[in-house]
Amino acid sequence: MEERSMTQATKLYPIGIQTFSEIINKNYLYIDKTEHVYHMTHSASKYMFLSRPRRFGKSLLTSTLRTYFEGRRDLFKGLAMERLETEWTEYPVLHFDMSLGKHMEKEQLERYLLSQLEQIEEDYGIHSDSPDSNIRLTKLIRHVYEQTGRQAVVLIDEYDAPLLDVVHEEKN
Repeated sequence: MEERSMTQATKLYPIGIQTFSEIINKNYLYIDKTEHVYHMTHSASKYMFLSRPRRFGKSLLTSTLRTYFEGRRDLFKGLAMERLETEWTEYPVLHFDMSLGKHMEKEQLERYLLSQLEQIEEDYGIHSDSPDSNIRLTKLIRHVYEQTGRQAVVLIDEYDAPLLDVVHEEKN
């Protein structure tokens, strides 16, 4: 146990790094929270909304969830998840990063979301001309399920970024 502590003490802190795979692959210090991820992903909840304060690890948690649902067992070596998970099922992950959706008008934000949808659609060989992001997302989830036979996991990172711009706006 003491040897592991010494090894962790010599690791660099992953300051500014929010990607689970990068932290693991580059051997940065990682505080193992994968037992919590395991319990979250094996609960009876079909949907989860995670709200935490700014700079509290939401993006790293989202990245950890993505890596887990992609079935990347190799990255969990030595972590709690390695001993807890026995199936390692790979799911299609639809990851939306809203971090660049700041300081945008409604139309710009809609185009930004549509561009993310378009990229994921391309990954699955889908083409859609619908300007409605709700319709496209619904079709994408259905298509991914039909193509893979597995339910899609939808992760939305930085969901609050576009909202923070308008929360304090005054009504005219």
